[in-house]
Order: sequence, then C-alpha cells, then structure tokens
Amino acid sequence: MTAEISIGTGPSPARREVLAKRIRLLVAATITYNVIEAVVAITAGKLASSTALIGFGLDSVIEVSSAAAVAWQFSAREHAVREAREKATLRIIAVSFLVLAAYVTVDSVRALTGTGEAERSVLGIVIAALSLAIMPFLSAAQRKAGRELGSASAVADSKQTLLCTYLSAVLLIGLVLNATLGWSWADPVAALVIAAIALKEGRDAWQGKGCCAPLAATGPLSAPEGDACGRRSGCDCSK
Repeated sequence: MTAEISIGTGPSPARREVLAKRIRLLVAATITYNVIEAVVAITAGKLASSTALIGFGLDSVIEVSSAAAVAWQFSAREHAVREAREKATLRIIAVSFLVLAAYVTVDSVRALTGTGEAERSVLGIVIAALSLAIMPFLSAAQRKAGRELGSASAVADSKQTLLCTYLSAVLLIGLVLNATLGWSWADPVAALVIAAIALKEGRDAWQGKGCCAPLAATGPLSAPEGDACGRRSGCDCSK
C-alpha cells in the first residue's frame, strides 16, 4: 500500500481560531501563576536572605513579560494581524531570555564568591516543588498548540516556561541540599548551566528560530528532517 502525504497548508481557519483561543487561555494561566510565584518567592527570599529564591522570583517576573507579549500578539482576532506581530513578540521573548541569563549568571557568581549564606526556607521549597509540578504541563500544552498553529512566538514562550521548570528543579535541589547538608554551592553551579541554556534560547528567538508556519496538514507521513516544529531547514521565521 502506498502511503499518502497530505499537501495542505496547515490548520483550517476554524482550527486556527481554536488554537489561538487555547494559547490565550494558557498564557493567562501562566501569567496568573507567575505573578503569585514571584510574590511568594521574592518574599521568601528576603526572609531567608536567599539570592537564589529572589532570583527565581525575578525570573517569574521575566516570564510574565514574555507571556504578556504573546497575550498581546494573540489578542488580535484576525490571523493576519497575529502574524504581523510575530516578529516583535519574538524580540521581546528573546530579550527576556537574555536578561534572565545575565541575572542568573551574576547571581550565581555572587553566591559562589560567598557574599552571604542563605538560611533554610520551607516556603521556598514548597513554591519550588509546586512550580516543578505545574510548569511542565503549561509548557507542553502551549508548545503543542504553538507547533500546530505554526507560531514561533508561542513555541518560544513555551520554552521560557520550560526553562522555569528547570530553574524550579535547580532551586528545589539547592534549597534541599542547603537545608540538609549545607551544600550552598550546589544551586549556583547548576544555575550557571541554566543561564547557558537561556542564552542559547534567547539567541534562537532573536534569530526567529523555533517554528515557522506549518509545511502541511498532518498526514500519515511527516517530514523526516527539520526542527521540532516540523519545518524544513532554511525556513526563517524572522522574515
């Protein structure tokens, strides 16, 4: 039997509207959670003199700015307007990644040079654990919708959310090790790795890499080569 490959141009207009509405809801949930997370983390960080917790809270603020940019893009009801806002949204997300990378790097170096030791923070452990449980689902749902819609900005923002998941894991490990074994160096070392990832994602977002418009509607066979969104090499979303 010969396999058939669909040669469509992507989701139908009705399907695009469903996906756009889904992305708006996911972005709203992300913004709401991150506002709460930022307040709790920064408060807990100040109480425990923890630069890692304060940095985590500031990361939540950056995530809000990234999600807000996507919310602005998808606030337009017309698909053409959303596409026109794509590049500007990617720029905002890219800057958010780069700011995060810079802050985490500086904060980690300060922690490693021994500018102060953080106290135990049960509240910090709780908020880090909650974020580790919630963020992967928000990220995966938005990434799936963004890929189907062919939105580079939605996919890039989902990566920002996924990066917050990594930071949550790093923070949780650091807080637990500090509380149980006194290993205050564990968190900043791992955070430097996260900073490197954030730098790469910021560069990719600025260059428009991530997810161009779909090559074709889904079919029995998909393109064997291309990025995570199924685009072919040479496709530049920044244009």
